[in-house]
Amino acid sequence: MAGKLDGRVALVTGAAQGIGKAIATRLAADGARVIISDINEAGGAAAAQAIGGTAIAADVSDPAAVAALFKRIETETGGVDILVNNASIVPFIAWDDVDLDHWNKIIAVNLTSAFLVTRAATDQMRAANKGGRVISISSNTFFAGTPNMAAYVAAKGGVIGLTRALATELGTYGITVNAVTPGLIESDGVKASPHNQAFEFVEMLQAVKGKGQPEHVADVVAFLASDDARWITGQTLNVDAGMVRH
Repeated sequence: MAGKLDGRVALVTGAAQGIGKAIATRLAADGARVIISDINEAGGAAAAQAIGGTAIAADVSDPAAVAALFKRIETETGGVDILVNNASIVPFIAWDDVDLDHWNKIIAVNLTSAFLVTRAATDQMRAANKGGRVISISSNTFFAGTPNMAAYVAAKGGVIGLTRALATELGTYGITVNAVTPGLIESDGVKASPHNQAFEFVEMLQAVKGKGQPEHVADVVAFLASDDARWITGQTLNVDAGMVRH
């Protein structure tokens, strides 16, 4: 049976584990040729092997690395059709401890990387004149104003702003641009951080009870990547069991 994404090339950044890995797995299941890009070379290679995809190690906050990444994608596949900006660092640090080095690092990985990769991907999409999908993983912390994450919340808010602006500029080329804002997700990174202690509190705020899973986010991304979502752009979809309602 044909998949919804047959014949399409999808790049998922930060997909060695967690939400990114779940997204890559789902897009591959829907028929896409998936490229996993992660600074974790071994983890990215293992994740790609598991889904029959390709791994290209890259620091997507580095302009030279991004240029090399897209040159290889063009050479090997002809160009990307679907971009998922997922690469992220999720900190836990009080405002009084935030210095400029921390701020710059979080902004670089969570926001500047989205600019660099989206710039390269949409240039490639427009050169091929076949439209495309840009889906960026933001966070519901932007709406909740979650403490101990000031730089992260600012960066993820920037991702939403970039999404809205690019939807306007790129729609004429048949490129849709959307964001997904997960709530607290039981991912590898969260389980290894202080955020793992917040599930009970967060669940009290949710309309639907339970712990969010990476697959919950992957299902929504797969929808936005498909033709079923061809008339949706410039939107932010909250995937947090109704914790934040807007």
